[in-house]
Amino acid sequence: MNIWSIAVKEIKSSLREKRTFMFMLALPIILMLILGTALSNVFNDTRTVDDMRLLFKSNWTNAQVSTGWNVFIEAIGKNGVEVVEAESGTDGHEEVRANRFTGYAVVSDEGIEFYGSGENAIGSNILAGMLTVFADRYSLASAAFQVDPETAAATLSATGQNNEFIRDTTLNSNKKPGSIDYYAMAMTTMIGLYAMFNASYLFSGERTNKTAIRLMAAPVSKGAIFTGKVIGCTVINLFFVLAVFLFSKFVFKADWGSHYGMVILVLLTEVLLAVSLGLGISFLFKGEGVRAINNIFTQVASFAGGAYFPIEQSDGFFSLLSNLSPLHWVNTGLLQMIYTDNPTGAWFAIAMNVSIAMAFIIFSVITMRRREGAFV
Repeated sequence: MNIWSIAVKEIKSSLREKRTFMFMLALPIILMLILGTALSNVFNDTRTVDDMRLLFKSNWTNAQVSTGWNVFIEAIGKNGVEVVEAESGTDGHEEVRANRFTGYAVVSDEGIEFYGSGENAIGSNILAGMLTVFADRYSLASAAFQVDPETAAATLSATGQNNEFIRDTTLNSNKKPGSIDYYAMAMTTMIGLYAMFNASYLFSGERTNKTAIRLMAAPVSKGAIFTGKVIGCTVINLFFVLAVFLFSKFVFKADWGSHYGMVILVLLTEVLLAVSLGLGISFLFKGEGVRAINNIFTQVASFAGGAYFPIEQSDGFFSLLSNLSPLHWVNTGLLQMIYTDNPTGAWFAIAMNVSIAMAFIIFSVITMRRREGAFV
């Protein structure tokens, strides 16, 4: 009962701090809006392709294959490719080199020779893919003519009938974060780490407010006081995190996937980790040293953990720094779970958070027991 009373008192005290209350809610929401809007192009994978022009020279002698080629170029012409037959004496290579055409193809019974433009690599690759499709059917038809001419004719006549010359198929291809989606997650986890600030003043704040002596004189054990304060601090900071989570989901329409229970569990363990880190720092350092360590750690961890921009690949010292940031494994686990339905990273984040939190809580308990008559 004493533990619960202390926890409730801690929650009420935090809610009375209007500046802290506004900071923990307003900061992530404002950053979410600013970064999500300003950096939207970073998360846009749309690529535009310049007009594609194919110059070709035909040396067909097989009437059936020539018919198939005509059907093919007519079909790609309807899909945005300008196809031009080279006039006599035209140097196709020079035309491509001068960037007047995306590609140049020499087609004959022996196959297709294609020369692509280095200025428009994407368009050149698309044309090469289209020609490869036709060449594969041509090879199939050549073999079929020797066995069944009617089947071969049908194969060639079907060339170019399907508009899907290039089909991109991936697992959950549409499941990827936009800028708002990413920064909704990143700002939520970042503000969870800021629980360190509240936790680092759980006990030193009692001395600042002249309540430490009265608290020590109360018929309550140190263990009950410690447990109640930790629970209260964890609950109020989890409230801030969940408020940001819900705001981003229902106001900004951020995608948090469908595994809400796992998402909340990851966020809970992250808050617990931040509270334990804040407690440990408060017992290791004094005065302004606590504030300085908190500021340095939260900013470095946020920067290296992907709070301000996505961290995909890194090496050297920055890679080591990124891997040591709690936000790195938390954000990675959430991204994997939300966009690939893979909970492995989330369970790893939970295990890391709980393990480190327990280590710092045990350290804080041992340190507090060694101090007679005072918390700090």
